Amino acid sequence: MRVFVTGASGHIGSALVPELLGNGHQVVGLARSDRSAAALVAAGAEAWRGDLDDLDGLRAAAAAADGVVHLAFKHEAMATGDYLGAIADDLKAIEAMGAALEGTGKPFVGTGGTLMLAFGGPKDRPGTERDAVTGGPRADAENTVTGFAERGIRSSVIRLSPLVHSSLDHHGFAHQLIGIARATGVSGYVADGANRWPAVHTLDAARLYLLALESAPAGSRLHGVADEGVPFKDIAEVIGSRLGLPTASVDPRDAGEHFGFLGALVGLDNPTSNELTRELLGWEPTHEGLIADLTHGHYFD
Repeated sequence: MRVFVTGASGHIGSALVPELLGNGHQVVGLARSDRSAAALVAAGAEAWRGDLDDLDGLRAAAAAADGVVHLAFKHEAMATGDYLGAIADDLKAIEAMGAALEGTGKPFVGTGGTLMLAFGGPKDRPGTERDAVTGGPRADAENTVTGFAERGIRSSVIRLSPLVHSSLDHHGFAHQLIGIARATGVSGYVADGANRWPAVHTLDAARLYLLALESAPAGSRLHGVADEGVPFKDIAEVIGSRLGLPTASVDPRDAGEHFGFLGALVGLDNPTSNELTRELLGWEPTHEGLIADLTHGHYFD
C-alpha cells in the first residue's frame, strides 16, 4: 500500500514510518522543510513538500495514495495560544484529504485525544471507544473523520493518550512538565493529585496506527492507551525525584499561573479503557509503562 503520512518526521511519525516500511508498505511523508525531507528519504520514504495550509497539495497527495495517516497538527500554534486557529486549520486539512478519498473505500486514519473525554465523556467510569462527544475542539475533527465512513472511506480515529512517551519524544507533555518543574523549582500536581492520565509508549502507538490502516472497520474510534490511568501525583513524584526537586500540591486556582497553557488540563481525570481496541484489532501494548520510562535518563539529559 502506498501511504501518505502527515507528520511523518515528527514524534509518532518517526516510529510509524519504519513500522510501515517494515511491513511492506511504501511511505510518502509530508515535509515542511529540507531537513524533514532529507530525514524521510534517509529512512527509505518519499518526501512530499508542503504543509497543512497547502490544501491543494494535501488533496493531490491523498488522491495519489492508497491510504492516509494524519498525524500532523500545529502544536506550535497551540502552545503559543492560538489553539482554536490550530483546530480550524486541522479540520480544513482533514476535509481536503477526505474529499480526495471519497468513494474509494481507501483507509484514512486520523488522530484525536483521550482528554476530550475528560471534558465531555463519562464521569463515573473509564472512557471507552463507544463514548463520543457531539462537538467542540478536536471532537469536530474526530466526528468528521468517523463520518467519512458514510462517504465511502474506511476511516478510523486513534485517540492518543496525553502522554505518549519514549526516547523519540522530544517536545510532548512529559517534557513540558519536566520543564515547568525546572523553571518553578517544584514538581507540581493539582489538589490531591489523584486525577489520572492514560499513557502509551510511542512504539506501541505506531503499531496501532499500522493495524488501523490495514484493518480498522469504517467509522472506528480506537484508543492509543496502555496505562489506563496513572495518578498525576505519581507522575509528579517521579519527575521530582529525578530532578532532585520537592513535589507539592498546587491550588486549582493557581494551576494556570504554575503550569501555563497546561493549567486547564493537568487537573483533569481521564481514566481510559483500551479493551475494545485490543479486541477489534488484536493490538497488545508490549513496551514499558510511563513511570518506568520516566526513570530513564533520556527525559532528563
